[in-house]
Amino acid sequence: MPRNILVTGGAGFIGSHLVRALVARGDAVRVVDDLSSGKRENLAGVEIDARGPVAIVEGSILDDRLLDQTMAGAEVVFHEAAIPSVPRSLAAPIASHEVNATGTLRVLEAARRHGVRRVVYAGSSSAYGETPTSPKVEIMPASPLSPYAVSKLTGEHYCQVWARVFGVETVVLRYFNVFGPGQDPMSQYAAVIPRFVTAALQGRAPVIYGDGSQSRDFCFIDNVVQANLLAADAPGVSGGVFNIACGHAIDLNQVVRLIGDALGRALTPQYEPERPGDIKHSLADVTAARALLRYTPAVLFTQGLERTIEWYKRAR
Repeated sequence: MPRNILVTGGAGFIGSHLVRALVARGDAVRVVDDLSSGKRENLAGVEIDARGPVAIVEGSILDDRLLDQTMAGAEVVFHEAAIPSVPRSLAAPIASHEVNATGTLRVLEAARRHGVRRVVYAGSSSAYGETPTSPKVEIMPASPLSPYAVSKLTGEHYCQVWARVFGVETVVLRYFNVFGPGQDPMSQYAAVIPRFVTAALQGRAPVIYGDGSQSRDFCFIDNVVQANLLAADAPGVSGGVFNIACGHAIDLNQVVRLIGDALGRALTPQYEPERPGDIKHSLADVTAARALLRYTPAVLFTQGLERTIEWYKRAR
């Protein structure tokens, strides 16, 4: 039997990949997206109309009436909608809070009103901040460094309270540096890998903020989709928080070298001053996700990078 699923932010990078996976397994999917950063073309080939497997409703998660319309009858909500980016939150902290924190509160309340079985929340590794302990473990104290990180952490706390107090099952997935095909390289807030790859393909120097020694636990999009599907049905995990990553870190200078190797030429980065709110090192412990969600990162960094580069080559 197909299940009724709601994906907030389903026209965004992560959300659209998740929608495709849900449709592929036969679910009926509704998407809520205000298209401020998501794009309808991200769902090209799966968008039908309100009568088909995917119904796209343009609007904000701050709109309670819209949430009631789209959440009615949903069994699971994948909550991906957010204003992304640390720099963007520094420029507009109130907007970041309203969508990421208050928006999550409204999604949870709508889920409670409509008897949704489980809400899977897109958390962020930025919650850890610049803690010296590595790898990051979910039981560590949070130490956010930006309005974005605070807003996403606030959403986590709301999820845990709604699970504990109101009986709405929730699972928080703390994503670590997600990348893959379809990620927008053009925004001033674009993630590192799409910016590096598109710059290299256009003959420009990849820009690194800092000296390039900062490291990240990059996670290919297919791994994130797998984690969401597992989190929707894993028993005994309501109220839990789980790191979603590969458990391996690589510094940005190495990333540039690997992109150059894949393209058959050496790349010389352009170094700019570090940006406020950026974290120096980020590495995840994924033990809890392995044990309780049965999550295993199927695509490691080098494989994911190769697939991503090939996608951007074709997209040109």
